[in-house]
Amino acid sequence: MDRTKSQELAWLRTITGELSTRTITRLDDTLPWYGNMPPSRRSAIGLVAQTGISSFIQWYEDPTSTPWIASDVFSAAPRELLRSISLQETLQLIRVVVSVVEDRVAPKSEALREAVLHYSRDVAFAAADVYARAAEARGLWDARLEALVVDSILTGESDDELPSRIAALGWHGDGEAAVLVGTAERFVDVDQLRRSARHAGADVLIGLQGTRLVLVLGRLDAPQPEPAAGSGAAGSGAAGASEPLSFLEIAQRLAEGFSDGPLVLGPTVDNLVDASRSARAALAGVAVARSWRHAPRPVPADDLLPERALAGDGLARRTLIEQIYEPLAAHSGELLETLWCYLDNGRSLEATARELFVHPNTVRYRLKKVSDVIGWNATGAREALILQSALIAGSIAQHGRRPPVPKRDATR
Repeated sequence: MDRTKSQELAWLRTITGELSTRTITRLDDTLPWYGNMPPSRRSAIGLVAQTGISSFIQWYEDPTSTPWIASDVFSAAPRELLRSISLQETLQLIRVVVSVVEDRVAPKSEALREAVLHYSRDVAFAAADVYARAAEARGLWDARLEALVVDSILTGESDDELPSRIAALGWHGDGEAAVLVGTAERFVDVDQLRRSARHAGADVLIGLQGTRLVLVLGRLDAPQPEPAAGSGAAGSGAAGASEPLSFLEIAQRLAEGFSDGPLVLGPTVDNLVDASRSARAALAGVAVARSWRHAPRPVPADDLLPERALAGDGLARRTLIEQIYEPLAAHSGELLETLWCYLDNGRSLEATARELFVHPNTVRYRLKKVSDVIGWNATGAREALILQSALIAGSIAQHGRRPPVPKRDATR
C-alpha cells in the first residue's frame, strides 16, 4: 500500500503543470467574471489555483497537515484579491479546480477520488474562514469609525475629514438630519435599530457611550415606486401615502430601542455635517427633561427651551430670542405688547382687552397673528410658558446692551 501511494504521489507531481493549465482554461471558459478581470487579478487567481493543486499533493502525502495546508492556499493571494472577488466567486473557483483535479485523478484510484473530496471540503472551510475574518475586521473598523463620527458630531469638533469618514461608512442619508439622544442597556440591539430606521425611510449612525445612546438620523434617498399603469386617481393616492415621515415620527418608531428615561430629539438641520447643533440641543434637553412632569417621549428639544434656558443653555436662550422675540419685535411692537399683556394677565382675553382698551376680538386677532409670525400658539399652557420665557430672555438681552460711550474731546 505504501508503495502504491508513493507511486500515486510521484504521478501527481508529474501532472501538476497539466492540471494548472487545464484549470486556467476551464476558468476562462466557465466563469465570465474571471475573463473580465484585469491581467494582474487573473494572475493572482491563477496563483491561488496552482497553490491549491500543490497543496493537495502535500495534503495527500500527510493528511494531518490539513489546517495549515488549506490556509496556505489563500496566503499567496494579495490582500486586494479579497476585495475583488466575493465569497460566492471564490467557491466557484474552488469548484472548478476540484472538478478539474477530480476528472483527471479519480480514474486512477478510489483513494485519490476520496482524497479530492475531503480536501475540497477543507479548502472550502478555509475560504469561508478567510472571508469571515476579513468581514469581522471590516466590521470592527466600521464600528470604530462610526463611534468616531458620532463623537465628532456630539462634541462639534468636526474637521475637513468628517465628510470623507461619513462616506466611508456608506451613509445613504440625503439632506436633512437630526439627533436623537436617550438611554439604553449596554447590549442594545443595534441591528434591530438599523432595520427599524430603514423601514421608516431613514439612515442612522449609532453611538453607545456607557448608558447613553445617540442616533444620528438622516433621510434615505430612496426611489419612489412607479404607479401601476391605468391606476388613475388611485396612483395619486399612493403618491400621497409615500410622503416621508417627519423626524419626530421616525423617533417614535425607534423609541422601543431605548430604555426608560428621557428621550430627546434635536432640531432638524440641513445636512449631516451640521448635526452638531442638533446634538447640542438634544444633550441639553436630556439634562433637563425630567423637570417637565408630563413630557412626551420622545420630546423635541425645542419644546424644552424654558428648562434649558434656566439651566444656563446659551443655545436655548439664543433660540428663544432669534425665533420668537426678534421676529415679533421686527414685525410689530403692537403684537409684542399684546402678547406681554395676555401672558401677564393669566391668558385672559377680557383682562388683556381692558388693559389695552381694545375689544376681546382684537386680542384674538392679534394672538392669531402672533401664531402666524412665529408658529407658536399662546393659548396653550406649555407654549405660553415658552413664549413668556422668550419675552423675558429677549427683554434681558435688549436692555443688557449698553449704548456706546461717546469719545471725549481731546482738546478739552
